[in-house]
Amino acid sequence: RVAVGTPPVRRHVTTNFSRGWPHMSGPPQSERLMERVRHAIRVRHYSRRTEEAYVTWIRRYIVFHRKRHPSDLSAPDVASFLTHLAVERRVSASTQNQALSAVLFLYRSVLELPIGRIDGVVRASTPVRLPVVLTRTEVSAVLSRLAGTPRLVVMLLYGAGLRLQEALALRVKDIDFERHQITVRQGKGRKDRMTMMPASAHAALVEHFGRVRTQHERDCQNGFGRVPLPDALDRKYSNASVEWPWQFVFPAGRICRDPRWGPPCRFHLHESAIQRAVTEAVRRAGISKRVSCHTFRHSFATHLLEDGYDIRTVQELLGHADVQHDDDLHACAEPRRIRCAKPGGSPVARNGLQPPQSNTASRSYLAFLQGLAFPGR
Repeated sequence: RVAVGTPPVRRHVTTNFSRGWPHMSGPPQSERLMERVRHAIRVRHYSRRTEEAYVTWIRRYIVFHRKRHPSDLSAPDVASFLTHLAVERRVSASTQNQALSAVLFLYRSVLELPIGRIDGVVRASTPVRLPVVLTRTEVSAVLSRLAGTPRLVVMLLYGAGLRLQEALALRVKDIDFERHQITVRQGKGRKDRMTMMPASAHAALVEHFGRVRTQHERDCQNGFGRVPLPDALDRKYSNASVEWPWQFVFPAGRICRDPRWGPPCRFHLHESAIQRAVTEAVRRAGISKRVSCHTFRHSFATHLLEDGYDIRTVQELLGHADVQHDDDLHACAEPRRIRCAKPGGSPVARNGLQPPQSNTASRSYLAFLQGLAFPGR
């Protein structure tokens, strides 16, 4: 009960504009630390994977110091955590650097506290390792043991040099059947690029599009049919989320009800579904190499270099920024330096292109893509 004449208690009210109704909450200063971390990451438009990694490392850092608040810790505490990872947990250099970046982000961008100099801790130098590369026979063996959507995805990984997340995030409007081109939107580093569409996947993609369109029409009849759009396009184009060009090429089997994406929608297929299928296919093929989905991207680059295409062209197709500092691309080129190139069977040959007459021949990126659209030229 409230006595007569007592002024009403004012509570902080915020409006959830994505859902259109207000809800009661505490003042912004009382937000939980992890919510502040996620907010700071999303304001900077970092990727979802970066958000997951940073949140995980910050939690591990807090648990390591027996759940003390990071504002009560200092540089020696950060050094002890990183030393524990390197000495006792024996993590790799890249993992150690990722943990250091997450902790520094916490202090500099979230808590806005000067951490000072961290004595005894330096960024570990990451060694250059040779990637696992499959031969053409091994690629054929794996593809022959895949079926359905996983096989089509792997064909794009090998035939177009896509990353797994790039392939799964493709939308209908990104596939150009007439010009045999695939447009990658917001790839690694939020960069767009254009690459080839393997001719061997053309018929399978057309058939797959028919099934996806049927599923989309059924979802629309049931009151769904929505997909999440990048940034704030759903507010700028209110009907785009249910239009066919914006649908994912590889949609998930179930409706997503994560409140972060707003109303129920159909997200793209999860990476683990393709990863499990590839692991099983490699085991059945009897390949002893450690093969992942990214291995097909390395094989794509290596086979192009073996067929004599210059490293600059391959770099553009892979979407790498600087060939001078591209360790992965130089590592893929290493096998070509120690053995003779073997003609035929490459992803380029399957697109109706002939390898250049000499290994030193260079073609511009635009001319390369024009050759995909007009093989006779």
